[in-house]
Amino acid sequence: MAEMNDLLSHAAQQSYPASCLYVVATPIGNVADMTYRAHHVLSRVDCIACEDTRNTAHLLQQLGVVKPLIAAHQHNENEVAQKIIQRLMQGESVALVSDAGTPAISDPGARIVDAVRHAGFTVVPVPGASAVITALSASGLLNDQFHFAGFLPARAGPRDTVLKTLSRLTATLVFYEAPHRITDTVEALNTLFPSSRKMVLARELTKLFEEVHRCELGEATAWLSDNAHRQKGEYVILLEGATANQDADLLEAKRVLAILLESCSVKQAASLAAQLTGQKKNALYQLALEMHNGDEVNP
Repeated sequence: MAEMNDLLSHAAQQSYPASCLYVVATPIGNVADMTYRAHHVLSRVDCIACEDTRNTAHLLQQLGVVKPLIAAHQHNENEVAQKIIQRLMQGESVALVSDAGTPAISDPGARIVDAVRHAGFTVVPVPGASAVITALSASGLLNDQFHFAGFLPARAGPRDTVLKTLSRLTATLVFYEAPHRITDTVEALNTLFPSSRKMVLARELTKLFEEVHRCELGEATAWLSDNAHRQKGEYVILLEGATANQDADLLEAKRVLAILLESCSVKQAASLAAQLTGQKKNALYQLALEMHNGDEVNP
């Protein structure tokens, strides 16, 4: 207990200005991941803006903190931003939290932070849990760069359009995905990306049934279907970025398709190119369609 009080005293030594918005990261699953400083900030602010008042009330109950709550979700951010600014003008301090993790990272909050800054008030980040960084740290994927794409569009057409724009990036790709869409998303990745790319499926991070599974992309669908429980829980998906070999494959595919498109339809060219290069027919069809329409992207 003495050690805990000592840590809390260190948290109290930080400067905490009035008329300030504190952006506070909260646990993504295990409440023990709450930082001492985050606890201290939530206990001293005048009110807390949160994504879901029920979830935050439960967290505060576990922490022994009682504060007024303001619902701040994606449908009312602009309205809530003005309410927060009014409180700041009166000298109050406000904390902003999401249901889990760091606010404004595929969660509400960015519009509120932007409005508060434009109004001339201080915004102080209080760091903590982030599902993106948690998954990357346990992935073993050797890359100093990552591209966070958040949640992909739910509909197949817009989703595939986004994935095509990402397919040639060399950075590790990071996505969030809901359990009811995880299989469809993995199958879409299999269609548009080489099956040999390394992949990490991180499920229920920091929770009781946490899994961090690494495999090749071509093996991921079988892993998901092997256990019905893997269709449950929120996912972070990590996918290895493009390599020099994949760029060479793309150049070869474009060379072959350019020849075939002179005398074949897009569909026929893709089918023949798949036989000649060993690459995926669906991905070649998309590339052939881009080349036919004159909007292909160079590697």
